[in-house]
Amino acid sequence: MNKFITFEGVEGSGKSTQVKLLGEYLTRNNIPVLLTQEPSGTPIGRKIGEILFNRGHQAMCPETELFLFCAARAQHVREVVWPALKVGKYVLCDRFSDATFAYQAAGRGLNPDFIQTINDYCAERLKPDLTLLFDLPVETGLQRAGRRDDLLKDPSSADRFEKEKLDFHNRVRQGYLNLCSVEPERFRVIDASQTVDMIALDVRRHVLGYISRQS
Repeated sequence: MNKFITFEGVEGSGKSTQVKLLGEYLTRNNIPVLLTQEPSGTPIGRKIGEILFNRGHQAMCPETELFLFCAARAQHVREVVWPALKVGKYVLCDRFSDATFAYQAAGRGLNPDFIQTINDYCAERLKPDLTLLFDLPVETGLQRAGRRDDLLKDPSSADRFEKEKLDFHNRVRQGYLNLCSVEPERFRVIDASQTVDMIALDVRRHVLGYISRQS
């Protein structure tokens, strides 16, 4: 099948913007594509996301966080991702299982083997075929995220994860880079400190090269 492409990165890395830009580009070029995201890719997932990202839920324990993300993934894979892949669409997903290993394993310190078991069950062993990692210093990403949050009508709706300490975000970033080192054939690292247009060109180059190799 080889059409499941995920976008990963730390807070403020710009990956969500690049998902949309790539989706528009592929659509203009008559390449069938579906854009989605986790955990909010389904109505049920959006309800779960409201719990996960609410800044009033700072007392949430890591285990609860893990199971909520995986519950959203179980619904997402069955309701959205598999159906799109089965009809031949490229699926561009803003975060998937790598985020769980970066945030809940590397960031929170949960057992990665246990996470692997839970994720395999919830995701029906579905893995991305290509993953774009948008990498930049966490300080830069958090500054971007802060400027984005300043534009929100309701500041309380800002992401709970952005309030974590710098050390947490550095562990997440290193977790992502460790995943890249284990599966270099799947990952493409994007310099997310560039301009939006420059990043978009990099994304297209990697994705179009991947698509051409699958043809």
